[in-house]
Amino acid sequence: MNFLATLPERVRAGTRIGFPEALEPRTAAAIEKIETDGRIRPVAVSAAAEHDDALRRAVAMLAAGELDGVIAGALATTATVLRAGLQILGPAEGTRTVSSAFYMVLAETDERPEVVFTFTDAGVVPDPDAEQLAEIADSACRARTRIVGDVPRVAFLSYATGDSAAGASVAKVAEAVARFRSRRPDVAADGPLQADAAIVPEVARRKAPGSPIDGGANVLVFPDLDSANIAYKLVQRLAGARALGPILQGLAAPLNDLSRGASVEDIVDVAYITALLAGPEPPLR
Repeated sequence: MNFLATLPERVRAGTRIGFPEALEPRTAAAIEKIETDGRIRPVAVSAAAEHDDALRRAVAMLAAGELDGVIAGALATTATVLRAGLQILGPAEGTRTVSSAFYMVLAETDERPEVVFTFTDAGVVPDPDAEQLAEIADSACRARTRIVGDVPRVAFLSYATGDSAAGASVAKVAEAVARFRSRRPDVAADGPLQADAAIVPEVARRKAPGSPIDGGANVLVFPDLDSANIAYKLVQRLAGARALGPILQGLAAPLNDLSRGASVEDIVDVAYITALLAGPEPPLR
C-alpha cells in the first residue's frame, strides 16, 4: 500500500475542512489542489483582523458542527493552535492529556516495503508521567486506526530493554506499559524497549525474547518530548522520511497543526489526515 497515494480515496466525500490561513501562498496552493481532487470540501475561513482571529473563528465553527476539521500552522505557532483547541474545543470525553504525533513515512526500497511509524508525543507534553504516557499511547492508537488503517503495535521506548538497566526513567516507562495494558488489553504492547529491539525483529529476539510485538512496532512512545522531537527530526533529515504533523490527539474534534516550514504537499496530506480523523474509528482487525 502507498500510504500517501491512497489517502484521498479513503476520505468520506464532502468532508468539510476549514483553512483559517487560506490566504497564505502555500495554503492557497494546497486548497486549489484539494479542490481539483474533489474529495474534501475546503472552507476558507477569514476574519477582519490577523490570522489568529481567523483560527479561533474556524475552531468555533468546528465546535458548532459547521466544519468537520480544521488545519493551521503554516503561519500560527503550535502553541497558538493548541491554545485555540483547548480553549474552544477542550479535551475529548474521557481524555485528560492532549498530545500529538508525527506520522513518519519511509518510502519503499529494494530491502523493505513502505513503512509508516507513529512517533508520540513529539510536540506537546514535555515530561509526561506514567499515566500520561499510557494515555498518549492510547490516543495514538485510536488515531492510527483511522489514519493508517492498520493494527497498532506499541513500543514504549527507553535506554533499557526490560531490566537491562535501572533508573527513574526506566521505571516510569515500565509503569506506563502496565497502565496501558490495563487500559487497552486489545493492543499488543511492550516496554521498556530500546529502539532497535522495538523495530528490528532479529534484535528483538535477542534482547526481548517473547515480546508480543517481536520487533514489529509501528507506534513508538517516547519517554519525553526531548527524545521524541530529536528522533523525528533525525529520521526526517537523515533517512529522508516524510514527517506529517504534529497531528493533535485527544481534542474533542479534529484540529491539526502544521510545521511553519510545511510544503504544499504536506498541507494537502494533513488535510486528508484531518478528514480521516473526522470519520468513524474502525475496529481493530
